[in-house]
Amino acid sequence: MTQTPVPNLRLHVENLSCRRGGRLIFEGVSLSLGGGEALALTGRNGAGKSSLIAMLCGRLRPDGGSIRIDGADEAELGELSHLVGHRDGLKTALTARENLAFAQDLLGSPAASPEAALAAVGLAHASALPVGYLSAGQRRRVALARLLVSRRPYWLLDEPMSALDAASQAMLAGLMRDHLRAGGAILAATHGPLGLDARELRIGP
Repeated sequence: MTQTPVPNLRLHVENLSCRRGGRLIFEGVSLSLGGGEALALTGRNGAGKSSLIAMLCGRLRPDGGSIRIDGADEAELGELSHLVGHRDGLKTALTARENLAFAQDLLGSPAASPEAALAAVGLAHASALPVGYLSAGQRRRVALARLLVSRRPYWLLDEPMSALDAASQAMLAGLMRDHLRAGGAILAATHGPLGLDARELRIGP
């Protein structure tokens, strides 16, 4: 699937720290991520990978350090990023197509149509099915198809390969490579390979 080129921005994270429930989760985390680059975020369970991703998309405030993007305000970070987390965030009573149309209306900056996005993840046949009838792997692919319906330069992915079979993992790796070639950037928390060249940042011991 051809991706529309995205602005060449650079994300800078310096000495970030995180506390949850009064407990220090991590500190001193720094990274830089620009167009065409991928970063694999690794570490044991509970190391703070999901918390770091939540900070980068503006859903969680850091306890220390700074987050900035060249050419954009920090407040715009959430509008520049796509988040795919552990929960798919789909409305089970809506069809796959309706879920993507809702996401496109909410996020703005339309890119692929819901139909084209579903075809790209191998679910064209499931467009009219309520997502409550889909398997876990199919629901995951619908959630990933949201990456395609709106233009966002930063893809923030939390265990993106979970619930996907080998063929679907290869499909997602191809979509990620297309995004990188178009000038996008990817940060993905993962316990396994992403299927593309990526730097690694490990959090915790």
